[in-house]
Formats: sequence, structure tokens, C-alpha cells
Amino acid sequence: MRNPRDFFKPLAIDAPEPIREIPFKPSRMIHFMDFSNEKMVAKVADLAPTVDILLGNLEDAVPLEKKEAARDGLIKVGREMDLGDTALWTRVNELASPYVLDDLNRIVTEIGDKVEVIMIPKVEGAWDIHYVDRLLAQLEAKAGVQRPILVHAILETHLGVVNLEQIASASPRIQGMSFGPADLAASRRMKTTRVGGGHPGYRTIADPDPDNPDAPRPSYQQDPWHYSIARMVDACTSVGALPFYGPYGDIGDAEGCETQFRAAFLLGCVGAWTLHPNQVPIAKRVFSPEPAEVAFAKKVIEAIPDGRGVHMIDGKMQDDATWKQCQVMVTLAEMLARKDPELAEAYGFTTARSGEPAPTAA
Repeated sequence: MRNPRDFFKPLAIDAPEPIREIPFKPSRMIHFMDFSNEKMVAKVADLAPTVDILLGNLEDAVPLEKKEAARDGLIKVGREMDLGDTALWTRVNELASPYVLDDLNRIVTEIGDKVEVIMIPKVEGAWDIHYVDRLLAQLEAKAGVQRPILVHAILETHLGVVNLEQIASASPRIQGMSFGPADLAASRRMKTTRVGGGHPGYRTIADPDPDNPDAPRPSYQQDPWHYSIARMVDACTSVGALPFYGPYGDIGDAEGCETQFRAAFLLGCVGAWTLHPNQVPIAKRVFSPEPAEVAFAKKVIEAIPDGRGVHMIDGKMQDDATWKQCQVMVTLAEMLARKDPELAEAYGFTTARSGEPAPTAA
């Protein structure tokens, strides 16, 4: 068993010291791009200011013959482009792939000072994170990287769900997790070909009416992902990491995308993947609190500055638990307002506080 006092010691000589808290920046959307596509690279300068996180994808959706070009394109973006406040992430190939070693080696040694987070696909247990943790430390030491690159685990297999808590606590590098519904459905042998969202066959039905047994029975579509997303949220928040919903594959179904994103937001996810520019405003809208809710939360905090006691505000009981909920809402709104002047105005934050440090995920 590893000595807990060694948990925050570097895993390689001259590697940077692990961080103790995960920074929480605006993270409403992780926008996926294939940088083997020169047309996509040409759009980066215009697109970057509109998204919170820009991700160079190297894994799924990148054909084998374009894997190296996608990696080269990511490195070019990291070296040559100023993304401003937008974070640069990447999703490398899965750990079973022959491409992953070159992915990690080149990314860390060539743009390790630019990439904030590396997504690891199909993480199944703490052992996967331990392997990546040590390897990244060695590469950071080799490249002279001054801050540790964080790791984001993608939950895509039944075994990953079983080992959620161990994965979340496997390393100080764990920035968060994303929920990958398509691969998880295949791993579980679920009978769906959809990428995210519900399914019309996954339903409940009311009992027959005893007075009219032939009458239509009310039936309601259920969310097949609720259990797994809720477990992921709990595993992440228990260690101060950030949970994300993953992809919604039907690009043309804006209403379905917004519904899935909103369900994840209400459960505690901080953001979602966007696969097309059409999904960016949806994620921005969903993962930014409603101005009316922020206004009410501010009202509660102003009425109960210390969070103690029981108070009636607008006919609703407020106590320390609801006060904490309001603090979460206002803290998120303040952070987003510093990035987005329109939200600052909508939330009623008239003074910029750009000099404040970003909140942590704890």
C-alpha cells in the first residue's frame, strides 16, 4: 500500500509537484475538433473565444490514416495559436492502442506547457490511471514542464462504472470524468444504437384502470443513463474533481440535446461535449445558471449572510442547506460573468473581478 504522505510527491525525478486542488474554470463545453482537417484548424482563431475548452481529438472519429496528421495539427495549434482564456485539451488514443505512446510522448515533450488536460479513453480501473500518472511524470521531467498536466478519465465500459470511485481517487492528476454513452452501451450489451439521450422503448407504464381496463394506460419515457451519471457525479465531487456529460450524437436534434444536457446539469455535471458548432450555444445556455435563479440565490445570501437559522423568503423555507445551494449557484454565476459580459449584465454583476483566482472544484 502506498504511503498516503507520498501521494503529493512527484512520481519522477525533476517532475513538477502534483497539485492539491483542481482549478475550476468555465467548463460548459468541451468542443471537439479534428486538427488533421486544415479547414478546422483555420477556424480555431474565430472559434476559440466562443468556447470554454477546445479539444484536439486523436481517438474515435479520426481514421487510422489521419491519426498522425491529427496529432501534428494539435501540436501546431498548441505552438502557434494564442487561444486566450480558452483551455487546450486533447483526447489521446486508448491505452490499448499502438498510437498512444507517441501521442503522450510528443504532446508532453512538444506542447506540455500548453495542454492543460489529457483525456484517457475507456478507463477501467485505477491501474490505468497509475500507468498514465507515472508516464506523464517521466515525460514532464524530460521536457522540463513546470506544472503537472491533468488527467480526465472517460467512463465508457461496465468495468469503469464498477470501479468509478477507485478511478476518481487514483491520482492527484484526476481533473474529472466524462460520461461516454455509446461505448458504455456496447460494453453493457444495451440494445440501442443512439449516442446519448433516451430511448422510446425504455419506459414505465401505469396500471390498468380497474373501471376501464381497455383504456389507454399512461406511459413515460425513462432516462437509461441516470444511475451511471449520478454515480460519476458523486465519485468526482467526493475528490474535488469535475463531472461532465459526454456527446449527444444527433447533431440535428437541438431539443433532444438540450434536454440531455439539462438533465446532466441538474444532476451536477459542469459541462458537456460539443461535436458541432450548433451545440455550443446549447451547452452555453444550459450550463449557465438562469438569471432568475441567480437573482433568488443572491437574495437568500443577502438575507442570511452567515447561513444560519431558518428563514422564510418569498414564501419558501431557507436554511443552511439551501444557503449552500445558493452559494454554489452564485459562485458559478460570478465565474461565468468574468468571462462573458452578457452574462455579467444578466446576472446583475456590474463590477468585474478579473483579478480574483479561479475557484477550485472542491
